[in-house]
Amino acid sequence: MQPFHLAFPVIDLAKTRTFYEGLLGCGVGRTSERWIDFDFWGNQITAHLVDADAEHQSTNAVDGKNVPVNHFGAILEW
Repeated sequence: MQPFHLAFPVIDLAKTRTFYEGLLGCGVGRTSERWIDFDFWGNQITAHLVDADAEHQSTNAVDGKNVPVNHFGAILEW
C-alpha cells in the first residue's frame, strides 16, 4: 500500500507539534515557519499555519510553488 499525504490548516504550529510529536510520537520531517511535515505511521501529514480569521484559500510556499493549504495526494514512486 502506498503512503498518503494529507495537509490541513492550523492556527498554532507549536501546539500542533506538541500534539503530534510529543503526545502521539510522530516523527518530524521538513519544516518551515509556516508548516510542519509529520511521519504519521509511514504516511505524511502536513500542518499549515493559517490566520485565525482567514476567509480566502490560503497557500504556503513549498518547493518554490504556492501550494493550497487544504490538499491531499498520493505519494508515488517515479
